[in-house]
Amino acid sequence: MTKILLVEDNRDVAGILFDYFESEGLELDYADNGELGLKLGLEGHFDLILLDLMLPRMDGLEVCRRLREAGISTPVLMLTAMDSKDDQLTGFEQGADDYLTKPFDLDILHVRVQALIKRFQGKVASHRLKYGSLEIDQKQRLAYRDSRKLALNPTTYSILELLCKAAPNVVTKQEIAEKIWDGEEINTDALRSHIYQLRNQLDKPFPTAMLITVPKVGFKLEEV
Repeated sequence: MTKILLVEDNRDVAGILFDYFESEGLELDYADNGELGLKLGLEGHFDLILLDLMLPRMDGLEVCRRLREAGISTPVLMLTAMDSKDDQLTGFEQGADDYLTKPFDLDILHVRVQALIKRFQGKVASHRLKYGSLEIDQKQRLAYRDSRKLALNPTTYSILELLCKAAPNVVTKQEIAEKIWDGEEINTDALRSHIYQLRNQLDKPFPTAMLITVPKVGFKLEEV
């Protein structure tokens, strides 16, 4: 059964989400503060974490950051009443995979949740992908460049996997959106943030860049 960790201090919102997702056949675990949410996220095994941004004891950004630092790759969908672009980009920078502003439609939330879980579970073959100095273990969802492990969250991993499968050809922004946002309209700011994070892992520690921007089109991998 699909298992979700809900970290939300508003009991009314939590109750609504519990009723909705349990009616859809999903199992939920619950924390009403950031410290407990972090503890459960580190110790448990979840298919997805629904994480409120404004939490007592430890805010959602800190929870997300610490989970990623600990190597937890479970998808994180942030829920927040703050809807500015800076708030969203900060969430992505701390390792969130998606972002939904309150109040939200439960059916839209469900679609986002299913898309993230589907992507995280992989539906990939067990073989490895290789392009130049880049190697991807699709079964373990791990990526290496020059044998150095890259610290990728589920979204940046999925983008890199898509680019590697197509390399050296260009992958358009629309093609990335179809994989990452399940066919929804391109979230330009979110895509820019994920590409920035991917560059920090794939290119920054190395003398040459592999991730190339093709202006007004998309991105490709290039081995120099």
